Amino acid sequence: MAKKEKSSSNVIAVNRKASFEYFVEERLEAGLELQGWEVKALRAGKCNISEAYVTVKDGEVIVLGSIINPLKTSCAFVVSDPTRTRKLLLSRREIDKLIGCVQRQGYTIIPLKMYWKGSWAKLEIGVARGKQEHDKRDSIKDRQWARDKERIMKKNFK
Repeated sequence: MAKKEKSSSNVIAVNRKASFEYFVEERLEAGLELQGWEVKALRAGKCNISEAYVTVKDGEVIVLGSIINPLKTSCAFVVSDPTRTRKLLLSRREIDKLIGCVQRQGYTIIPLKMYWKGSWAKLEIGVARGKQEHDKRDSIKDRQWARDKERIMKKNFK
């Protein structure tokens, strides 16, 4: 009996702009309320969360702007909207904490990464504060210095 090989990565989509645009203070894991065709599309990797954002409406946390492109074979009879609003599944305590951070402390909630945890699709969201222009320049300098440092170390060990 052959064992089923696990894929090397369980990550579906990553928001690379998030770490450049925001200081992420806290990270939470949330479940997603998905339809069947969306799960099939996620398994095929047809997802983009770079333009998405998370908001709290009527005591529910929803993600807006995430794009899940439907597969041509899986949704022939279903009307599929790639950018529909999707509800995030969080506990009441976590929702109340997010509401407090957004309304009282001025934070924003952003999606950071979408991944598989077992057979469940999860979304990692971050409670973040926006960066100023000079902060972005500092992060570019730090990244460039780390790259140059690696080159110098590599050159010295050869």
